[in-house]
Amino acid sequence: MSARSKARKRAVDILYGADLRELPIWQLLGEEATRALDEPDRRASWEYARQIVEGVADNQAAIDRLIGENAQGWTLERMPVLDRAIARVGVWEILYNAEVPDAVAISEAVESATVHSTDDSAGFLNGLLAAIARLPKPEAAPHIELPVGDDQA
Repeated sequence: MSARSKARKRAVDILYGADLRELPIWQLLGEEATRALDEPDRRASWEYARQIVEGVADNQAAIDRLIGENAQGWTLERMPVLDRAIARVGVWEILYNAEVPDAVAISEAVESATVHSTDDSAGFLNGLLAAIARLPKPEAAPHIELPVGDDQA
């Protein structure tokens, strides 16, 4: 698994935990930062995971609005908590990280849902994220510089 894939999983774990436990994202982000410092094998994926979680937290209202507007037949509140976390990561990558192609963001989200969520989640997230990817990108989206390496997927 590439460092970015691990980072996405960590970001989903943080967002999922915050949502499920009804805690501020920033609190869980701080706890994970402490773990990353104490466990050297977690450092490789930490920086991108942090960027994702901070990006979702900073843009959560806009991200959630887009999810709600494009989730056919579902409200944000009715979605499984895990699917909501995966969707938030996917939307952030599509809209706010020009370094990740939309197809990669969608594929990673679908793979995560296939492995970790319900039977219907992968198809649902594929359709949702594909619809959002077709929308115009926000002009003010920050450009994130990431190190170039073999594990950019």
